[in-house]
Amino acid sequence: MSVLNDEAFMKRALRLAKRGEGWVSPNPMVGAVIFKNGKIIGEGYHRKFGQAHAEINALNNAAESVEGSTIYVTLEPCSHYGKTPPCVDRIIASRPERVVIGTTDPNPLVAGQGIEALKNHGIQVATGVLETECKEINESFFKFIQSRSPFVTLKFAQTLDGRIATSTGHSRWISSPPSRRFAHRLRHIHDAILVGIGTILSDDPELTVRLVRGKNPLRIVLDSQLRIPLTSRILQDQDQSKTLIVTTDNSEKEKILKLKDLGVDTLILPANQSGNIDLNLLLQELGNRNIASLLVEGGSGVLTALLAANLADRLITVIAPKITGKGIEAVGQLNITNMENAIGLIFRKIFRKGNDLIIDSRLNKLF
Repeated sequence: MSVLNDEAFMKRALRLAKRGEGWVSPNPMVGAVIFKNGKIIGEGYHRKFGQAHAEINALNNAAESVEGSTIYVTLEPCSHYGKTPPCVDRIIASRPERVVIGTTDPNPLVAGQGIEALKNHGIQVATGVLETECKEINESFFKFIQSRSPFVTLKFAQTLDGRIATSTGHSRWISSPPSRRFAHRLRHIHDAILVGIGTILSDDPELTVRLVRGKNPLRIVLDSQLRIPLTSRILQDQDQSKTLIVTTDNSEKEKILKLKDLGVDTLILPANQSGNIDLNLLLQELGNRNIASLLVEGGSGVLTALLAANLADRLITVIAPKITGKGIEAVGQLNITNMENAIGLIFRKIFRKGNDLIIDSRLNKLF
């Protein structure tokens, strides 16, 4: 099989893997294709967390015996028991001639062991086919599994002159309806969404997925003084979407009990020197709760704090063709006085939604 053919089938596996986006976390998205005698005889992808992995679905869907085939899989087959049995054992039992793997699994429980098991049973193994692409679709998983901290995406909409609200604080709506549908899809594909208490007080958002088909993320509010009104919309529908209020030990204990009565969880963390929530500790705690990806929708104070602490991995900026003049900036003071010290970005994608321009960039090179 030529390298070009290997890449073509791996591209197919990647497209399959993307179908699981938003449904499989904290597991990775994985796709698999089985090729034999000049045709695809089976394919599959990881559909939902806790269910069968991509390789198993592909094997189950195979139209004929897999013996002597080539199996293409975007990520190294697992070799340990988790929610499901090891995929590598099922592959070995199916007796393919060759397995082509996009990238190795960073999980220490796998990390080359799946590849070694295949080779030990006489199966030819090729690795690194479209490796960068196979890593990029699972950047949240790679960050989480290696650091036990969530992959952090900052997202905001701004005018062309860099304002997220007018001088009076009015911000609805900066972006177009297509951009807002895109924002709701971002919510679906992240495990949790985070805002500061200022956003709750000014906008009273629901922070749910309503404009696209998808699941609601865990909603997190940073509220060091526990100022959130008990009538806030984000507190009213815990059966549909859970909310976590993050506060400090200076908060009112009686109000914590009232939040509990509403079914709302509260996380108490130590305050930093400024009296605010320690964001490093917060991300550690979220990682402990298996939150692999976090979408931050503001406001300016939260965005600025995460950038200042170098805790953001991805930045999605929606730029509307509007000018307001004086207003609220998306990012505040970072104490950068020399352009050489400016935060550098890697532009991954630039595209349009409606009349808006969207820039999808990375702050840290992960691969």
